[in-house]
This record gives sequence, structure tokens and C-alpha cells, in this order.
Amino acid sequence: MESQRGDGGSVDLDGTSLETLAPEPLLTRDYEVRPALVYERLRQQHGPVAPVDLLGVPAWLVLGYRESLQVLQDDEGWPKGLENWRARTEGRVPSDWPLWPSLEVNHILIQGGPGYRPLRTAWDVALKPFQDPRHPQAKRLKAAVTAYADELITLVGQGGATGVADLSAQFSRPLPLMVASHLLGFPGSQGDDALMDMWRVLDAGPDAEAALERLLATLAELAALKLEKPGDDFPSYLLAAHPDLSLDQLARELFMLLGMTSDHVGILISNTVVEVISGEGSVRASLSAGMVRESMNRVVMRKPPLVNFVPRFAARDTPLGNYTIRAGDPVWVSPGAAHADPLFADHVASGTTISTRAHLSWGAGPRQCPARELASAVAAAGVGRLFERFDHLDLALPADQLPWRSSPFMRGLRSLPVRYELASVPPPRPWADAPAPGVAEEILPDPAARQRSSLWRYLTGLIRGGR
Repeated sequence: MESQRGDGGSVDLDGTSLETLAPEPLLTRDYEVRPALVYERLRQQHGPVAPVDLLGVPAWLVLGYRESLQVLQDDEGWPKGLENWRARTEGRVPSDWPLWPSLEVNHILIQGGPGYRPLRTAWDVALKPFQDPRHPQAKRLKAAVTAYADELITLVGQGGATGVADLSAQFSRPLPLMVASHLLGFPGSQGDDALMDMWRVLDAGPDAEAALERLLATLAELAALKLEKPGDDFPSYLLAAHPDLSLDQLARELFMLLGMTSDHVGILISNTVVEVISGEGSVRASLSAGMVRESMNRVVMRKPPLVNFVPRFAARDTPLGNYTIRAGDPVWVSPGAAHADPLFADHVASGTTISTRAHLSWGAGPRQCPARELASAVAAAGVGRLFERFDHLDLALPADQLPWRSSPFMRGLRSLPVRYELASVPPPRPWADAPAPGVAEEILPDPAARQRSSLWRYLTGLIRGGR
């Protein structure tokens, strides 16, 4: 029997199977508080690939940078698609497994098989107007982000020109949801109930399942509207690029854009704010020099919002790390762990202004995130406007006491309490490259409609509650 010595000692390559390894649970209290320590312990025990238990289901977690690239860059050897999961096909995954709601909405992030390539091509076409800075839609999007950011900051200011606020609940989380509503082309503020349901789904509370049903129904209605009356928005562009999409399929793609854009971007904004107001001088220098994107790049290396990618599956028995992964085994690549791999971390210069782009926060290979430029642009515009509107921002808690929320996929702050001081005179909006004067008035809904919306009532309640 062949064996190999890794960081965790001698491990049989050919005589073990995932089911017989008795993997330890990953999603523990230790993981929620200090995931880096959990990743390192697994690395020491098993090497660059470790067996873990995900809420009762065994899986392989890829911890090594080189091994992560190997999986991400080989779409044939490590395909996506739940149909490739042997345990699922054999009925060995419980029907009430908590991760099913996240994985069974079959959209571009999950999908495998021959349908993926035309869908990905359509996504690239539909996103291009929003990701190409020369395109009018990209300029309009940047104006929308600034306008929504100003709305939220002004609402915070209703609690006083100085005070304490939760920038996660009052800025970082609602901003990308509002932007996503703009991208989806919801009429007026009609998307606000959907945005609140998206929050419930992401928080995975007791009402998440009902919220998901309502959300998918709302998105199906929106898809039908765009089929009848196309507009200058993502669903209309996606339908034009992929006319064969059914309304149900389009609703699932809109769910993916809404969910991933909102949570990923919201976490990225919060993490960047924390790094800037409590971090190293180089981070502050980057922001003061107008290098918001560079500050964000350094953040996603240290604290990637998406800590574990959705699963891939071994197409055949394949050696990886110190184990042989059996055909049909689920493999979760962890950029959070890969960035701590000495192979990567030891070659990242900490004292330079420019950081590496070799990180895995957006994936790698043919399935690299199609919306990475969109997400980066929204986060950068939001962070930039935040620091323009506040003269002072300080953490209301020590950085190491900030509360984190972890899931099998994402890791972000539960709250971001800050002490703030608003600028006495709001700086002018950066309309130099906006499509036309008055664009904010075209983007923002009628004030009366905004006051009636569920999202705005929630945010106003945070002010009244002294949050």
C-alpha cells in the first residue's frame, strides 16, 4: 500500500476512503472565532488536503495554494454540478441537510455539464455593459452607488452629526442590495421586500426557507416582466444573450447575482473599512492616495469574504495532497486557508504599496468569478464615498473584539460599531464622468416610496433604536 509523509505524518493513499476517515467537524465555535487556527491545525494533521465534516456530511477541504490552483484550473478533472456527487446519487446525504437550500438552486455558480458554457458566455455578455468603465451603463452604475451611499450616510446622520453607528447594518449590507436592485431593474422600490428576503436567506435563520420561496417567486415575476418589456438592466441583457433561458432558470440566475453580489460586496466593504481605520499605515496611505482598489486587494488576501468555494467533484480517482480523492467525492477549495499556506504567504511582501494579484479570492481558471470587476467597482465606490463623507471614523470596539459570523461559504462581521463625525459640508458628488446632470434624481426612487419601503423602515428603525 503506497504511502506518503505530509505535514500530518504518514497517510495511506490507496487504502482509505473519505467515509472511513471519521473527519472532524469544521463548523465549530473555534472556526467561527479563529478560522485560521482551524485551517492550520488541519494542515498540520493532514497536509494540504484534509477530510472534514460539514454539518454531518463528509467532504475534502483543500488547504494548500498549489493544490487549490490544481483543482480550480482543471474543470474537466474537478467539475461542478451536484449530479457528480456520488454520495448524493446513492442517497447518503440527508434530505434535511442545512446546506441544501444554498446548493440546490442550480445557477451559474453551481451548475456543471454542457449547459454551463453557453450560460457563462451569456453572463459575460450581460455583465460587460456594467463592468466596462467606458460604457454608459458602467458610468450610470457608479453614479447609482454614490447616490445610494449618500442616502445611507445621510440617514445615519439623522442620529446626529456625531455619534455611534453600526456600519454593517446601516451601510455595508444595504448598499450592495440597493445596487443589486438597480442592476436587476426592479420598478421603483418594489424590490425592497425581495432585498429583505435575501437578507433572511443569507442569515440562514428559522424563516430562511419561507423567505427563499418568496424570493424566487418575486424573481420569477421580475423575469416575466423583463421578457415582456426588456430594459437596460442585467436580466434583459441576459435574456438577449441567452434567449433559451426559461423564466425559472432566469430567476435562479438573478438569485445568484442578488445573493453573491450583496453578501460578498457587503463583507468586502466592512473588511476594508476595518483595515483602513484600524490597520497598518500602508493601508491608510493607499486610501489617502486614492488607491481604494489597492486597499481592497490587500484586504481580500488577508480576509477573503468567500472563505470556501462551492464544491467540485473528482471526475476520477485522483491523487491530491497526501490522499487519493475518489471519483464523486466532494472537494471544497478554501481560499481562506490557501492564502495562509506558506507557499503563498511567505512570498507576499508586507511592506510594499502594491500587493499581489495571485490570490484566489475571485477563484482561478475557466470558472473565475464573472462579476469580479462589478463587485470590486461597487465596493470601491462605496468605500470611497464613505471616507469622503465622514471626517472621522473610529472603531467603537477593539478590532480583535469585533463579532464575526461564519458559514461554510462566507465570513463577515455581524456588526461594525463605529464612532463617527460627519463632514460639516458634504463633498460634491463625483459626477465628472456621470452620464448626465441629474442622474441621481433619475436613479433614486420617489422619496415617499422610499419611506414606505420595508428596507427603509428597517434602516430608520435602527436610527430610532439608537443603534
